[in-house]
Amino acid sequence: MIEPNAPVGVFDSGLGGLTVVRQIRRLLPQESILYLADTAHVPYGPRPAEEVRQFALTIMRFLIAQGAKAVVAACNMSSALAVDEARKSFGVPILGVLESGAQAAVSVWNGGPLGVIATEGTVATGAYPKAIARINPKIEVLQSACPEFVPLVEAGLQNSPQAEDAARRYLAPLINAGCRTIVLGCTHYPLLLPVLQKVAPNVTFVDPAEGTAHQLLRTLKSLGMKSTGRPHHRFLATADPPRLSLGLRRFAGICQEAELCNLWEQTKPEHV
Repeated sequence: MIEPNAPVGVFDSGLGGLTVVRQIRRLLPQESILYLADTAHVPYGPRPAEEVRQFALTIMRFLIAQGAKAVVAACNMSSALAVDEARKSFGVPILGVLESGAQAAVSVWNGGPLGVIATEGTVATGAYPKAIARINPKIEVLQSACPEFVPLVEAGLQNSPQAEDAARRYLAPLINAGCRTIVLGCTHYPLLLPVLQKVAPNVTFVDPAEGTAHQLLRTLKSLGMKSTGRPHHRFLATADPPRLSLGLRRFAGICQEAELCNLWEQTKPEHV
């Protein structure tokens, strides 16, 4: 039997998944978080789909072995490539951000094409157009791959002139095509929101993280698995944990207690 006070496992290729952790902590402050950043392989976007699928499945297996009662794939590419298989293979709830992003985008869509900005890998899967079509097949979906965004965020340059220049280039085709709603199809991208809103002030940007946190709440509540204990958080990295401590303080918005910033541990799940 799964222990209700066990942690929720969350993973991403790097720091972007902390935007999902931030929303989980706001909505479910009593839940313990076990976060893994696969910084040895960031960014996932340019990598082959099969390689990312194997990374994601191995990490989910590792988090479950560490005691996670549920796992959130806080990575759109992992959500597209591995969540369905994981749900068939693992005995705990598996959630992805992509479904929540599609639902949230359709709910606020205000006409015209619906834009998606994402990594090269997520764009290549076609997962967002497919997910949105299942909800409303009449919506035209346009995508723009943004390969520079994740490295900029990981380097702490999300508010830099380089980030603004990249945002103008990546958003231009969508804005020129009439997109008034754009999905942030990578969990790193909410950290770029000030720049994105500066470049496109009339666009509604959709962050899937909030919807994912609400989906987790519904799932845990329906299964009687909400925590009643005091939360305890662990942050794991497959490479360079000291750099990630700075990330918690710098922009994640989840590090109110100073000691949390020093809890990164280095780990290496088998075959990752």
